[in-house]
Amino acid sequence: MSRLPAWLGSVGGGLTRMGERLGERRAEAERRAEQDKLTTPDASGASAAAAPVKPPKPDPVAAVPWGVRVAAEASWRLLVLAGTVWVLMRIISAIQLVVLAFVAALLITALLQPTVARLTRLGLPRGLATTLTAVLGFVIMGLVGWFVVWQVMENLDNLSAQIQDGIDELRRWLLNSPFHVTEDQINDIAKSLREAVGANTEEITSAGLEGVTVIMETLTGMLLAMFSTLFLLYDGPRIWQWTLKLVPAAARPGIAGAGPRAWQTLTAYVRGTVIVAFIDALFIGLGIYFLGVPMAVPLAVFIFLFSFIPLVGAVASGALAVVVALVTQGVFTGVMTLVVVLAVQQIEGHILQPFILGRAVRVHPLAVILSVAAGGMIAGIGGAVVAVPLVAVTNTVVGYLRSYGHETAPHPPGPHGATALEVAPVGAPVDTAPADRVTDPGATPPPGTAPVTGTTGPADTPADPSPGKPPPGSEPG
Repeated sequence: MSRLPAWLGSVGGGLTRMGERLGERRAEAERRAEQDKLTTPDASGASAAAAPVKPPKPDPVAAVPWGVRVAAEASWRLLVLAGTVWVLMRIISAIQLVVLAFVAALLITALLQPTVARLTRLGLPRGLATTLTAVLGFVIMGLVGWFVVWQVMENLDNLSAQIQDGIDELRRWLLNSPFHVTEDQINDIAKSLREAVGANTEEITSAGLEGVTVIMETLTGMLLAMFSTLFLLYDGPRIWQWTLKLVPAAARPGIAGAGPRAWQTLTAYVRGTVIVAFIDALFIGLGIYFLGVPMAVPLAVFIFLFSFIPLVGAVASGALAVVVALVTQGVFTGVMTLVVVLAVQQIEGHILQPFILGRAVRVHPLAVILSVAAGGMIAGIGGAVVAVPLVAVTNTVVGYLRSYGHETAPHPPGPHGATALEVAPVGAPVDTAPADRVTDPGATPPPGTAPVTGTTGPADTPADPSPGKPPPGSEPG
């Protein structure tokens, strides 16, 4: 009987330990169940350990190669620029007359403005100096045009007879020339010309009616150019100041510095072109006068006017003089006129152009030819005239803005946009500061840079004490 309580005590202790282990297992099972509920969103209670672990998908921005992203960003920016240029060209085409009149006024102002500045320095009021210069310039232009028309009308009858005699002489020369041209071939050519004129009579008549419209548009453009020239000569500095106010404040210092330089380039181009055109017209006119070519003075005036179209104008005016000499004075005079024209143009191309225009207008001949062709296709003769000065001014402005940007930038700019951070190459500088950041007045400026006070803007730029005002003698008007 004494061993029974001891046995019962060992059995009870074993049951107690078993109950504790069962309690621990139950608690462990409940803890695992809670963890499964937290890690497995599926309501069916599937084990998370049984599901395969999928690797995270890469960021789409980082998945695109760096070169593709750069090409894409450059492409859409180019598309935006192309769209802007297209819209501007459509607007210019719609108001082509106004644009050409204003550009002509700019060219005339560039020619007359030094005279206004000189008279103003002598003590004349600006209004009186502008009036005298404009009236004198327009009177000289009008007299030149009237003289050309008068000479043509006075010599028209005599010129017609000389042309007929010249054609007969050219016909005889072709018959006796080594080209073996026969009488039937010449008659066939003349017959074809007569039939072409007869078949296109309606088109010629409509062209005559369109010519009346062109004359009216020309007169309107001349009036617009005259009024624009007057205002540019008298109020040019204030017009320039008002134009600067339309430019964003961040870009205003650069534009304020590029404007006077562009005006200096335009003024130098107009002066140089006038000098070169006058020399061409003078020497070619003297040559054809001593050769006995009729209407030598009107032809010289045409050569002067056509010289404002670089390369193409000189060839066209020289060809006109050669044709008039050929049909009026014969083959020998035509050949001698061609020699005179070629000699003067060679002197112009190799001596006058580099010496007079070389420093002011640095434009490659290929750019000149392409710009003249594009200007002629877009706006005819007027576009061909203004194409080269426009390219020269654009070249000056772009060059100045590039140098200005290098001077004002504290460090080379890093990549911007969506390609800047995630997918930039290792070691590439990334500029993450906003363009319009405000500089702390108490901060120490980096080495080599000037201290900045307040926000960046035209008032804080110490490079030019008066960036909005062009230097004397270079303002537009």
